[in-house]
Amino acid sequence: MHELIGDITLSILFAWGLGLAAHFSRQPLILAYLVAGFVIGPFGMGWVKSQESIQTISELGLIFMLFMIGLEIDLKKIVRAGPVILIAGGGQLLGGCILGVLFFMAIGLAMGQGGFDALYLCVACALSSTVIIVKVLYEKRELDTLPGRITLGVLVLQDIFAILFLAVQPSLDNLQISIILLSIARVGALVATALILSRYVLPHLFHQIARRPELVLLGALAWCFLIGEIAERLHLSREMGSLVAGVSLSTFPYALDVTAKVTTLRDFFITLFFVALGMTIPIPNGSVIWLALTIAAFTVVSRVVTTFVPLYLMKQGLRASLLPAINLAQISEFSLVVIQTGLAARHISTQTASAASFAFVVLAVLSTFAIGRSDQLSRSGIGLLKRFGLRDLDRTEAGEGGHGGGHGEPRRIVILGFFRAASALLSEIERRNESLLDQIAVVDFNPVVFSTLSARGLRVTYGDISNVDTLLHAGVGGAEIIILSVPDALLKGATNVKLVRHVRSLNPTAKIISTADLLSDIEDQYAAGADYVTVTRLTDAHELFAAIEAADNGLLADKRAETDLLLSERREVLP
Repeated sequence: MHELIGDITLSILFAWGLGLAAHFSRQPLILAYLVAGFVIGPFGMGWVKSQESIQTISELGLIFMLFMIGLEIDLKKIVRAGPVILIAGGGQLLGGCILGVLFFMAIGLAMGQGGFDALYLCVACALSSTVIIVKVLYEKRELDTLPGRITLGVLVLQDIFAILFLAVQPSLDNLQISIILLSIARVGALVATALILSRYVLPHLFHQIARRPELVLLGALAWCFLIGEIAERLHLSREMGSLVAGVSLSTFPYALDVTAKVTTLRDFFITLFFVALGMTIPIPNGSVIWLALTIAAFTVVSRVVTTFVPLYLMKQGLRASLLPAINLAQISEFSLVVIQTGLAARHISTQTASAASFAFVVLAVLSTFAIGRSDQLSRSGIGLLKRFGLRDLDRTEAGEGGHGGGHGEPRRIVILGFFRAASALLSEIERRNESLLDQIAVVDFNPVVFSTLSARGLRVTYGDISNVDTLLHAGVGGAEIIILSVPDALLKGATNVKLVRHVRSLNPTAKIISTADLLSDIEDQYAAGADYVTVTRLTDAHELFAAIEAADNGLLADKRAETDLLLSERREVLP
């Protein structure tokens, strides 16, 4: 026991020290934790030698990590995802696994008769990192964009796929139909037990202790370990039980509260998991490094092929097809879980496990930089794909005689960029002066916007508003009013100041209406040539003050009814 406490102390100290170094050098924290584990582990300085300590630390971290992953899986989002995300996710998983098995068997890895290296690697390479993707997309404010929503939808499908694999994994040595059905039945029993208890028992218990934070935290942990123990008794695994425990609470009324209270504890044990994982990584030899680089290269190439192709065939356009492929091009933390379960079951070799861990580290670093620069990479990729003859939406639709080509007489009003403000504007015009719609043209690279507005008969040009050719093609030079309604935070490759200056050079006489996030940007936009700058915070403040006045006068219900009536009459593109 004292040895375990000392090992945990060393793990936390080195994880913190190297984590600080990673933070200041802007490297992934997971990389720091893996390096910390390697340094203090038996293959490094040898300060932690006990295999029991390493196994205990790793298992605790794994249980908490899977519990939190389960809490973040929202099954309702899958139901509402629609065919684009479901087909894209299904194509990526199925295509990735098929290509993975064929590729890894082709390079000589085992598949069957006790060795399942090729199978585990194909599953590991089919999963992407939720931690890395969500963190970077959140910082870029791209979670709510179309590529961001597609990326998150695919991630949820990947997590469900991993759950199914973990259910079958213990029976790989004797994989028969009856055994698979028995495993599925056990999973069904576990899921049913967890869902029934979380639906009919837990809400009453948590309602009674909602004001006692320590009991809420303790109740969440008790639930995690209870379902884990039930899974163990059903001959599944505690790790899978913790994942099911999290999923069963994901739609729970107190799920956000539970997540907030468990997050700190989760971070502690996840740190221990990755440190313990680092302890198991030996000093790589040439063959391990070669296999790791091969795994990394295959992951990137296969992700581009299996993600880009389904989205492109569904006419999402080059940009919305390429960005999710860039976002998803890494190996998941869940992949390391899969690899570790395979190593524990002696289904894969230590060399394969080590190579997968090194590939994870390489891709974690490269992917962080790639997602951060995905717009530049996608522009380069789109140019390359067009040279190979792939057509984008601007050409495919224009060639079919739709409204999207931008041909014909130039429109009097041009809206550059289409997000929620522009969607609300079109709905307002439709309600108050529908004839004005015939005088409007829209320029944007969202395929949903393109197809929806084209179907309504509006003039739409598919393209990047920061591109000169796109603006000329859209008829900006002949417009009388040009509207820039997308805030700087969502613009790619430009700012409103730059766009105003650019548009003014193309059309010296048009009235330019732009938008500003910051008050300091207003004068810069006027100096660049804007005629009027909207500031959304002013209209928001006016609406909030009106709501306060209504509440003080007992009229808030009337104001809500008035707003509900307005909303019911709207037909927006981006709800």
